[in-house]
This record gives sequence, C-alpha cells and structure tokens, in this order.
Amino acid sequence: MMRFGVLAKVTLLCLLAATPGAGRAQPLAPGAEPLARVMLLGLFHFDNPGLDAVKYEPVDVMKPEHQAYLVVLSERLARFAPTRVLLEYPQASDEVMNGRYSDFLAGRCDLGRNEIYQLGFRVARLVGHPRVYGIDAKAPPAQIKLWSHLSEQPDGLGPLEQLIAAESERLQRMHRALTLREILAISNSVEEDRRNKGFYMFLNPVAAEGGLFLGADASADWWHRNLRMYALIQAHAQPGERVLVIAGSGHTAILRDFLRADGARLEEEVLPYL
Repeated sequence: MMRFGVLAKVTLLCLLAATPGAGRAQPLAPGAEPLARVMLLGLFHFDNPGLDAVKYEPVDVMKPEHQAYLVVLSERLARFAPTRVLLEYPQASDEVMNGRYSDFLAGRCDLGRNEIYQLGFRVARLVGHPRVYGIDAKAPPAQIKLWSHLSEQPDGLGPLEQLIAAESERLQRMHRALTLREILAISNSVEEDRRNKGFYMFLNPVAAEGGLFLGADASADWWHRNLRMYALIQAHAQPGERVLVIAGSGHTAILRDFLRADGARLEEEVLPYL
C-alpha cells in the first residue's frame, strides 16, 4: 500500500488538541433512531512482512515506550464506547481470530505484534465485548496485467520504480524520526489520505489510449475491494451502533470517502483520540 506526505509537528499538535466527539451529527427528527457513528483508525501494519512494493522497516511496536503508548491509545479509543470492533481480517478467519481473542481474555496468550491484537483485542476487552468482527474482502485483481504491460513499454517500470523508491525512503525516514503517536496522526491525516489515493491516480491512465485501460482496471479493483469492505461496515453500523474500524491506512483513505457520502451514518473523527 502506498502512503505519502509528512505533516509538520505543529499541525499534528493542533490536530491532536481537538476535542473528542467532534463528529457531523445533525438534530434528530422526533422519534427517529440515532444514526450509527463510525470511527476509522488507519495505520501501517505493525508486523509488516515486506510483501508490498514499498519497502521500509517500521517502528518496533513491541518496544516498551511503544507498548506504553498503545495501552494509553487503547484506553482513549475505548472512551468512544464502540458497540462493535471491526478489524482487517477476512470473515473466513472469524472462528480462528475469535478463538485467539477468547484465549487473550482468559489470559492464555500474549498479544502478537499485529495491530489486530495490539489495538483491536485491547479495545474490545476494555469495553467488555465477547468477540470481534472481520471486514477484509477481496476483489478480482487486475494488477498482474498492468505490471506486465508496463514492463514491456520503452520507459518500462522506471517512473513507477522511482515513485516507489522515493516513498520507501520517505517512510523509512518517518519511522526512524517520529514517535508512534506522530506516525499514526500522519496516517489519518487529510494529506496522507490524498497521497494514498494519488498513487492509483498516477497509474490510472496506463494503456487508456489503446483501449486496454489496464491502469483504470487495477485502480477499480482497489476501489472494488474497499467498497466490499465498506458494505460489511454498513452491515454492522446499523442505527444506534458505535463502530470502531481498525485497518491499513490505504483502506481508510478510501473508506472515509464512502463514509462521508453515506447519509445513514456519521463519522467520529479519530485524530482527537490519538
């Protein structure tokens, strides 16, 4: 997943000083059920396996100072009082993941490095939930055709490889210089959302003139996947629910657009909780 843009620390501090609960609520009609509130927390994958095109070594969230922050962050997110905690794993893994969650509740296992455990399980336990829910989904991939086409062109993969190299270097600098709190604030910023989506806009025109639309199809697959994920969020975020979604920032960049266009649900801004 591509992630771009580092914000100034002054901007971060201003964002973090905002008051929690500053959502988009409108007055309810008499007798109407309250709309669901949805909070989206986007982040880098804590146990990054290095499978993405962008390569960098993320901060080690198992270090004591980062563990201390994750405990505090979990407590802050719990103040949102979510009625459901939705995590980035497929529904097919629901039994396995909830088995692990049950083991965690019973004190039979330590938390793994993944954000599902470090934040998802912690928050769910704090608010007394008996289970968590998976909202990851797949869509038919067109990326293979796109990469094959680019490799056959005179310019090859050059421009894309340069972009990937620059992004890898930027993220590595960020993870070496900033605190975990600052990194998460950047991951949920307007600028970072724009840059995440901007990577797909960079690829979108590839092979459009020849009528193949390989770039557009690859981009559509990513939006397709996120539309499926948002459909699962909608299924959980029924009137009166308060839903916390924890997922990669490449997903939340697009999910926020869907949420803000959804007249049946309200966004709870996440930055004040960080």
